Parts: sequence; structure tokens; C-alpha cells
Amino acid sequence: MKNNKDKKLYWRRLDNSAKIFPISAGKKYSTVFRLSVLLKEKVNPNVLEKAVNMTLEQYKSFKVRMKPGFFWYYLEENLKSPIIEEEKDYPCQYINPRTNNNYLFKVTYFENKINIDIFHALTDGNNGTTFFKEIVYNYLELMYPEVFQEERTARKIEKVVYNTEDSYMKNYDRKAKPNASSKKAYILKGNYIKLGAVSAIHEIINLEDLKRESKKYEATITQYLTAALIYSIYEANYKNNRTKKPIKVCIPVNLKKYFISKTMSNFFSYITLEAYMENEGMDTFENILEFVKNDFKKRLTEEEIIKTMSANVRLGNNPLVRVVPLILKKILVRLSYIEIRKYTTTTFSNIGRIGIIGKYQDYIDYFLMLIAPESVEKIKCSSCSFGNKMVFTFTSILDDNKIQKRFYNFLREKNINVEIESNGVLDDISTEVK
Repeated sequence: MKNNKDKKLYWRRLDNSAKIFPISAGKKYSTVFRLSVLLKEKVNPNVLEKAVNMTLEQYKSFKVRMKPGFFWYYLEENLKSPIIEEEKDYPCQYINPRTNNNYLFKVTYFENKINIDIFHALTDGNNGTTFFKEIVYNYLELMYPEVFQEERTARKIEKVVYNTEDSYMKNYDRKAKPNASSKKAYILKGNYIKLGAVSAIHEIINLEDLKRESKKYEATITQYLTAALIYSIYEANYKNNRTKKPIKVCIPVNLKKYFISKTMSNFFSYITLEAYMENEGMDTFENILEFVKNDFKKRLTEEEIIKTMSANVRLGNNPLVRVVPLILKKILVRLSYIEIRKYTTTTFSNIGRIGIIGKYQDYIDYFLMLIAPESVEKIKCSSCSFGNKMVFTFTSILDDNKIQKRFYNFLREKNINVEIESNGVLDDISTEVK
């Protein structure tokens, strides 16, 4: 009988977007995002461990480890089980494979919260949410088998079949040329938090209030929050550091909205808004929002999305890039990424509504999403919604919370109800309303 060492392991190439992440990532640039769920009672770690292992059997694309090839990294089947432990680190930290049996994600818990930190080389935010939701479903079904007996049966029948195709290669246009900007971005000013700490401030927004205000301006929620973010950066950081560099906000885009795909690998692109704050009128929220709406309309077309996506695919397929050995790619990519990241002020990722079916909703308070800040994009923002709560999260390595505070005050000034949760690294901002 053959043992595991004799077994021929399944392996696959990284998708086109994922190729760069393991080459550029490190402790200072983790490319990790976190999803969390707040349950209405304390987490049972033994049940959580069973739920994670059950989910891995359903989503084999996550049951992998990363291996270096001669030209690129690749993914290989992982025969071990992941380690589930109590949360003790700051969110979105670099995942050292040696600490988690070589998995590219890490599941932790604290009191009534379950977290999953995911290395972006494995998947994107939307597919990560699908995987995380399955962990939550399995956890609740194991905790309360009698309550969810019917739902569990129904979910097994309705299973969607996912794959690991490289949807970039399937859909890109060789002829499409992007309209890339050569203008460097305004970089947020300030000192770092000491000892490598990361601040996480969650602004829990009443979704009905937010919809009401967005509707007044005929704006989507993402447009409204993007404008509020740019306005807060302008008021709290940019205004006292006059420059002609634009505030540039990178917005990830789920490509499954534009192309047919059931991949569980990465399949996202992005648009970058360039707000030139010295332009007339850009010192008011209303004018900033009008700019954001127009820029979204211009950039969120299928033609523009294909241009950006295709440019990234073309880079990964460049014959000169492909033949460079991995050891040299690491040096070249890390040097170039230091420069490339200077073209973005911040990133705002909104994965939207996290849909949970039926009775499962009764056991959940809300969800969170966090993305890792780094030395250039010192603050990053993310949001998701569940029920009537949208949580807008700032992750930051700056030692002041002026931007977060201005954002909070702005929403309150618009009569939008907001509550604050944080990891306590920076001072509380909820008592600072003007």
C-alpha cells in the first residue's frame, strides 16, 4: 500500500494576477486581506477546527501550499491540516508558511469572532468570501445540527461547482491598450505607529441612513463612500501639505460582473480615480462626489476594464519576463514595486453585501473585511455589509487617526448613524464629534 510520500500530488500554476504576489510579498508588504464574522456567542475552537477541515474537503483549491519553481511559484496539494488558534497578532500580517503547516490562509478566533487571513496569491476578496461563508455555515451546522438539519440537506443539493481556471487568460484582449497615468500620487504624511503595530478602526454604519444620503446625490454607496474618503483625506492630511500631486484611490473590481467565470482563483482588476485637489471647487464634498460619479462612469466600462486587465496579463506573458529565473524576478519585481506603489494614495475595496441564507442569519451580528496597509499606502480601506449594517474599516500604520475621525464626523454631520469598534491601537474617535 502506498503512503502519502509515494502519492503523486496535485499541482497547478498560479493565475496571472497571483504570479506577482509571492515575489513581491514580505513582512513589510504582506498582500494579505482578512475576513471576520462576529457571532452572537463565543466561538468553540474544536468545532471551528472541524468546520475548517470540512470546508477544505469541499474547496480543494484552498488545500494547497506554495512551492518555488525555476521561473515562477506554483501551488501543490497540502496533505496536512491547518492550525486553528486564538488570535494574538495584528490583522493582515504576513503569513509565514512554517507557522501554519504551509497553508496560504490562517484561521483564528477571539471570543465571539472568527477571522480568516488570506494571502492574495491564493484568491481574491470575493472568492475568499465564498470560502469563508462555507466555514461559517459548516460551523453553525456542527454547533446546532438539529436546528440546521433541513438547511444542510438543501445546501448539499444546491452546491455550485467551482474551478481553478485562469480566467484572465481566457478573457483578455491582446490588442487592448490601457490609458495609464504617469502622474505619481499624493502619499499620506505622518509618523508610523511604534513597534510595527497596525490600527484597525471599524465604522459600523446604518445602511438605511447611508442609502438615503447616497440617493440624494443619485450616487451608489461605493461612490458616496469614495467621495467621503477623498474629502476626509483632503481635510485631515492633504490640506496642510500642499502639493499638486493628486489623491489617487485604487478601487478593486470583481471581473465576474463582466465575464462568465466560476473560478476560485483570483479574477479581479481595478480602476484608479485621480482627484486633483487644486482644481477649482475640489474643496467641497459635493464637487468631489460629482467628480467621483463621472470618473466611475468613465472607467467602469467593459472596454476600460478589459484594457487594464489585458495590460496586466500581457506583462505576465512577456517573453522576457517569463524566461528570467525566479531568483532574479524577486529582485527586479521588489525594486519595481517600490516605485509602482507610489502611484496610489490608498485603496478602497468594497465587497458589498455578504448574503447569508435563512436561519444562519440569526446567529450572526456582522462581518468585517480588512486589507493590509504598507509603507506607501499607509492607510487602506475596506467595507462590506450584512443586514442593516455596513462596516467601513480603516487599517493604518500612521500614529494619528485624523482621517478616520474626519470620516466619522462627516457621516454624523449627514445624520448617518455610526458606531465605532477598534483594536485599541489608536485613541477612540467616537467622542470627538464636532
